[in-house]
Amino acid sequence: MIYWNSFGDFIAMGGYGLYVWGSFGVTALIMAVEPILVARHRKSTIARLRRQLRADARVENRSTEQ
Repeated sequence: MIYWNSFGDFIAMGGYGLYVWGSFGVTALIMAVEPILVARHRKSTIARLRRQLRADARVENRSTEQ
C-alpha cells in the first residue's frame, strides 16, 4: 500500500501528478460526454430511418398504382 506524508504529496503522485490527474480528468470527461452523444445520435438515426421508411412506402405506393 502506498502512503503519502501530506495531501500535497498525494496530489503530486511522486512527480507524476500532472499525468495521473490529467488522465483521470480526460477519462471522466469522456465518460460524462459519451452518453449524451449516444443519445443525440440515436435520436437522429431514428428520425432518419423514419424518413427513409416513409420515402420507401411512397415509392412502393407509386409502383403499385401503375
